[in-house]
Amino acid sequence: MDCYRLVGEDKLARTLAEEVLRTGADFDGTERSPMRNAEARVTLGVTAAREGDLEQALTMGERALEGDRRSVPSLIMTSRELAAEMKRRYVGEPAAEEYLARLQALGQEKPGFLPQ
Repeated sequence: MDCYRLVGEDKLARTLAEEVLRTGADFDGTERSPMRNAEARVTLGVTAAREGDLEQALTMGERALEGDRRSVPSLIMTSRELAAEMKRRYVGEPAAEEYLARLQALGQEKPGFLPQ
């Protein structure tokens, strides 16, 4: 999923991210692998941003930031690509700027993980 996202194979990345989310939850909706699910949501956010769907990109980006996180640096590193897509494609969009500000605040404790 991550490799396909990084090389721009969005259809394959999206398919694998959806599978990660499908298998990453118990029958009652409890997440078994919250960090991997967060990465899958970032992948879905990146693919949506590349397709021009800002609303879906933001929804997935926000959902990735919710919940229990054991490794904030890992989430921030994974979110770098979504942040870069937001900056590249949605400059001046208030919702995108708000998401970037939230991500930046999360990254304040771990400098160097987010693009400048």
